[in-house]
Amino acid sequence: MVTFTACRSEPELVRPARPTPQETKALSDLDDQLSLRFYESIVGFFRGPPGESVRPGKVAKGIKAAMAGALVYYYPMAGRLQKITGGNKLEVDCTGEGVMFVEAAADVRLEDLGQPLVPPYPCVEEFLADAGDTT
Repeated sequence: MVTFTACRSEPELVRPARPTPQETKALSDLDDQLSLRFYESIVGFFRGPPGESVRPGKVAKGIKAAMAGALVYYYPMAGRLQKITGGNKLEVDCTGEGVMFVEAAADVRLEDLGQPLVPPYPCVEEFLADAGDTT
């Protein structure tokens, strides 16, 4: 088992790059199953450009800009789930609030985490931030 230290940024919300429709969208019966009501964290590992020293935050800045652009077209992802009045069914309130983003850096090379680097990742807890209240 490899040991390393990871440093995470404070969580921040990435909002859509442009204004998006303010509306609600009902979930389909397929999407609104009780067994699917959980928070999903995603961990991505990215190398800097070859032959270039990468300043902390440079790669994350590009990823956040791409996410903001994608959220213009996939704007319900930047909204919040809410219960429909008088029931247990959910809908998406398309608020444009954004998605949570956390940058992490570690004093370890990707090669040290295993080859090939595929889930389940070793020591993934070091990279994840607390999602907080996701209701």
